[in-house]
Amino acid sequence: MRILLTTLNAKYIHINLAIRLLYQLNKDHDGLAWKEFTIKEPKEGIADYCKDFDVIAFSCYIWNITQTLEVAKLIKQISPNTKILLGGPEVSYEYSDIISSDEVDYIILGEGETPFAEFLNRYPNIEKVPSLVYKSNNIVIENPAAVMFDLKQYTNFNPYAADKPEDLYNKVCYVETSRGCPYKCGFCLASLDNKVRYLPIDDIKSNLLYLMNHGRVIKFLDRTFNVKKDFTIDMFKFILEHHRPENVFQFEITADIVHPDIVQFIQDHVPRGLFRFEIGIQTVNQKANLEVSRKQNFEKTSAVIKTLDNKIEMHLDLIVGLPLDYWADIKYSIEEVFKLHPPELQLGFLKFLKGTPVRDSFKQHGYLFDPLPPYQIIESNYLSKEELHEITILEEALEIYWNKKRTLHTLKYITQRYSIFDFLLGLGNHFNTRKHFHKYALVDVYDIIIDYVKDNFPDDPIIPQMIAIDYYLQHKVKPKILYREEFEMAEKIRMIDKFKLNHHKFRFVIMPIDFDFELWETENKIYEGQFDIVIQYNGTTKPQVLKLIPESI
Repeated sequence: MRILLTTLNAKYIHINLAIRLLYQLNKDHDGLAWKEFTIKEPKEGIADYCKDFDVIAFSCYIWNITQTLEVAKLIKQISPNTKILLGGPEVSYEYSDIISSDEVDYIILGEGETPFAEFLNRYPNIEKVPSLVYKSNNIVIENPAAVMFDLKQYTNFNPYAADKPEDLYNKVCYVETSRGCPYKCGFCLASLDNKVRYLPIDDIKSNLLYLMNHGRVIKFLDRTFNVKKDFTIDMFKFILEHHRPENVFQFEITADIVHPDIVQFIQDHVPRGLFRFEIGIQTVNQKANLEVSRKQNFEKTSAVIKTLDNKIEMHLDLIVGLPLDYWADIKYSIEEVFKLHPPELQLGFLKFLKGTPVRDSFKQHGYLFDPLPPYQIIESNYLSKEELHEITILEEALEIYWNKKRTLHTLKYITQRYSIFDFLLGLGNHFNTRKHFHKYALVDVYDIIIDYVKDNFPDDPIIPQMIAIDYYLQHKVKPKILYREEFEMAEKIRMIDKFKLNHHKFRFVIMPIDFDFELWETENKIYEGQFDIVIQYNGTTKPQVLKLIPESI
């Protein structure tokens, strides 16, 4: 039997760990192969590659299930005898519609290690394969569940052994140290497995060392990496001892339970920029948190984020649409979290994943959601369709102006003086009248925000100056002079001479502004007065704002 383990990744840089684990566990089985595709590849080409195998085993998620079923249908058209086996979180719950499809022959439910090995060893006699769903005489049969897989079997095991080492450098490499989650958040599939199990520690370190040597970006899949203080610090120590300069490590962290010893270790030993923490705040509304069985102390979360943001790059998440979260609650959450100035703030919309409690109880809260993946909220008792649409407009502006780092100084200033929620919502609506959110030039970003500010904040002279500074800091090469004029040439030459600026090696934007930018940059304080700003360009790296100290630059 020839069987192919495969998946359709969302992007080329992504890696599917599941098919690697299954391949390495069963690599001695004659005829077993693996290959990854992406959802944007021509489906006909994928089907053509798969047609000569006896069984195609797809790893399925919300982002690829639609494309996977389309490919499966094409495979059946050109090779009717090829069998289609599906596995993964998207098909492990509420599978009746999928298994009834002509193009699907088998589904593995839940963890795949034990069922897949049994499938390989028993095929085509699959009646005793645990956790397998299949059709017999047009009747759907679900075999008894498999015994929980013993993670100790991952001793002396490297899931990346079949990869070309040089291919790992430009991919996001995933590390699994544990399975399960101690929390029961009603919107998350991880909540269904409350028993946290760890892989063998020596093998975790061995595989991590392998990825550090060959890869660059390494992401840990643990839902709460900091559950065990000693384990967390031990892993941090190992990384610090062995990482390469180009390595970056991403962790999902529950911030309000970070132990003080972990905080102190980071402050004492971890260099800035090595670690990225992904922190799911989701909402500041405690009633909404409790309604989805989620515990969070936002005060503690904020304190940890503020304490560590000098060392750690923070990626914070909010979810729009949780039960009992009204418009005003969402506005408050966005404004409070934005005050933390995370390098990235992801504003997601509630998704009703198969198997999750929020999907099971959707009628209780008047939810309507898209029946197709990713099952996103349409409306509820707490948010109308119109309100949700408005927040999607705000999210587009957030992505363009904050997450893409186009107007960081401007939005920080807005957060201090005004409602960042109202500003981004108005800006997003204004942008939508001028350009398509996904088709615009860089100069459009600044033209649109300048126009919006002129119409809505005519009495604040600082905002246009912040926009101009953000514009000039966006370019490696000195850009066209826009939004704020430079000094006249004679004055500019005088200042270049006064401050001994190297005009042979660099280019400069020198302009007057009405506040102390150095104080703003260091302390986030506005001190108004007559000041000058010098931005230096070398043509290859980010521009630099110079301190104006006579005869010392």
